[in-house]
Amino acid sequence: MAKANGPASSKSRKPASPPKPSARVAAPAVPAARGAAASVGTPRTIASPPSDLDKVVKRTSWAAGDVIHRIHPSKFAADEFNPDPHGNAQFSPICNAAGEPVPTIYGGTTFECAAMETVYHDVPFAAGLKTIAKRKIRHHHHSQLVSSAELVLANLSNKALRKIGIPRADLFDTEKDPYPQTRKWAEAIHAHCPDVQGLCWVSRQDDTAQAIMLFGDRLPSGCMNHGAPSVDLVTDDVTYAALVQLADDIGVKITGK
Repeated sequence: MAKANGPASSKSRKPASPPKPSARVAAPAVPAARGAAASVGTPRTIASPPSDLDKVVKRTSWAAGDVIHRIHPSKFAADEFNPDPHGNAQFSPICNAAGEPVPTIYGGTTFECAAMETVYHDVPFAAGLKTIAKRKIRHHHHSQLVSSAELVLANLSNKALRKIGIPRADLFDTEKDPYPQTRKWAEAIHAHCPDVQGLCWVSRQDDTAQAIMLFGDRLPSGCMNHGAPSVDLVTDDVTYAALVQLADDIGVKITGK
């Protein structure tokens, strides 16, 4: 991996170049906040998914062999989808039309994106020194995955969202309160777009990269392969050094042991 994209101590650790989806996802302009006149503390309500999602969702492709950087709890194997029906993430947990949990994997096109979407996800946009406890980083691995088959993803770029009928601000530029509503969009795409194997969007946390979420029940068995050995975020010296550098870039100090 190039220095700008995370740790790399040998040729085997160097990831492939960022993917080139058939419909390039462009970095969005920062949208104006909706309902700016609403009083502070008013619950945010976003639109419900339309019934014709299959017709309006734009598909994009993730090329076979392109690297997906994943940072995940060490209790999961590199290619193991998270089946936990509990939690409060942006697009998971979700259920299929039969009410059964859909296992998922989150990742990104770079190490930095994967870190920003996970262990550094809750770092506030605030001036001055910010801290994160080292214990919150422990027991996490960095894995590199490659698919042996081309993947079909729902394109959630700013341009594509206009046709779907929801602004980026409602799906991505929010805090955690509306997550139960954003998950409804992931569930609806899963239910109404049977060919779609996951979602792809410009990361809010690192808008120089793309984030990805895969539906575990839509991928062929065994199609996800290791692009490099999984490493511990803290005990692997090269990886931890990259994590510390990223912390410095966003004004964070890692504290504790």
